[in-house]
Amino acid sequence: MITGIYAALCGVLLLVLSYRVIQRRLAAKVGLGAGGDAELEQRMRVQANFIEYVPLTLILLYLLEQSGAASVLIHTFGAVFVAARAWHAQGLSSSVGRTAGRFYGTLITLLVIAALSVLLLVRSIS
Repeated sequence: MITGIYAALCGVLLLVLSYRVIQRRLAAKVGLGAGGDAELEQRMRVQANFIEYVPLTLILLYLLEQSGAASVLIHTFGAVFVAARAWHAQGLSSSVGRTAGRFYGTLITLLVIAALSVLLLVRSIS
């Protein structure tokens, strides 16, 4: 199961992002919400953005894999997606403004979702 590799990598990245939120919560002594702490709010958004995109993309990747798509295609989409999410997390973590990581990480993420959706739709109705 190829998708399992990319789900595991996403899981590790989520643990890193979650650790950063917990670390800041402890330092800022904030138990719920962001408590007005801009850095905590930024770290929470990085984690939340990750959580917003990863589940559906992994489902699409898994379904495409189960439809019999070529392994190289699944690996390509999986690797590009994980790299895009890491790039986005790095970009948004470094600045709340526009960064190359944030912009291209988002763009590539959306392109992967679009491509997976179209391929899965085509394979499903063929």
